[in-house]
Amino acid sequence: MSEVSNATNDPFFFILTGFPGFEASHIWISIPFCCFYIISIMGNTTILTVIHTEPSFSQPMYLFLSMLALTDLGLTLTTLPTVMPLLWFNIRKISFEDCFAQFFFLHGFSFMESSVLLAMSFDRYVAICCPLHYATILTSEVINRIGLAIICRCVLAVLPSLFLLKRLPFCHSHLLSHSYCLHQDMIHLVCGDIRFNSWYGFALVLLIVVLDPLLIVISYSLILKSILGIATWTERLRALNNCLSHILAVLVLYVPMVGLSMTHRFAKQASPMVHVIIANIYLLAPPVINPIIYSVKTKQIRQGIFHLFFKRQVH
Repeated sequence: MSEVSNATNDPFFFILTGFPGFEASHIWISIPFCCFYIISIMGNTTILTVIHTEPSFSQPMYLFLSMLALTDLGLTLTTLPTVMPLLWFNIRKISFEDCFAQFFFLHGFSFMESSVLLAMSFDRYVAICCPLHYATILTSEVINRIGLAIICRCVLAVLPSLFLLKRLPFCHSHLLSHSYCLHQDMIHLVCGDIRFNSWYGFALVLLIVVLDPLLIVISYSLILKSILGIATWTERLRALNNCLSHILAVLVLYVPMVGLSMTHRFAKQASPMVHVIIANIYLLAPPVINPIIYSVKTKQIRQGIFHLFFKRQVH
C-alpha cells in the first residue's frame, strides 16, 4: 500500500487499480484473463491466416472479416501489457506517455470495431439486395478506400479527445479505476474545466454508439424487406443465416458499449466493481467471441481452419 501511496503522489505516473477489494485474489483472477487473451490471440490470428492463405477467400466478405480480426487483435494487444502484469506482478504504475498511448489505441480500435461492423452491414446489404452487382460494387479498390476511411475516421475521432485531455491539469491523486487507461476514468481526475471535453465525448457517443448502430439497423431493415420478397422459406432462411454471424458480432460489441457508457454517465454511485466488470466485458468480449462466432457459423471458415491444421494428414 505504501508503494501505491508514494506512486500516487508522483506527478508523472498514473496508478492502475485492477479489481478493487480483490487484490489478494489477483493471481486467481489472472487465470480466466490469461485464457481469454490466449483465445483471442489464437482465434483472430487463425482467422487472418486462413483468409490470407486460401485463394478462395478473396471475396469482399472475407476481406471485411480480416479487418475485424485485425481490429480485435489490436484491441487485445492494447490492454494485455497492463492487465496481466498487474494481475501477475502487482505492477500498477504507468507513465503519462504510456497511459495516453494506451488511451489512443484502446479507443481507436474500439471505434474501428464499430466502423468495420458498419462496413460489414453494407457488404451484407449489397450481397442480399443487389446480388448481381455485388462484384462490381465492392471491388478491391472500393474495399481499400473503405479501409482507409475507417482508419482516418477513428484517428480523427480520438486525437482531439486525446489532446483536449492532455492539456488539462490532473489532481493530486492519479489513481485510475481500471487496469488500463479509459477516457471515462481519466477525465474524473482532472482539476480544470472539463465541459468542452464532456461535450466532445458526448458527440463521439452520438457518432459511434448511436449513429453506427442506427445505420446498421437501417441496412438490416432494407435487407429484411428484400428477404420477405423472396419466394421460398428455404431461400429466406439461407439469406438470414448469411447475416446471423454479423448480427451476433454487432450485439457482442454494442450491448457492453452502451452499458459502459450509461454506467459512467448515469450510475456514478455504483460499486467500483460494477464499472470494472462492465469495462472488461466491453473490451474482452468482442476479441474473444467474434472468432468463435465466425468459426462456428461460417462453413467456409470452418473448412479453412480444418485445412490449415490438418492438411498434412489430408494429403
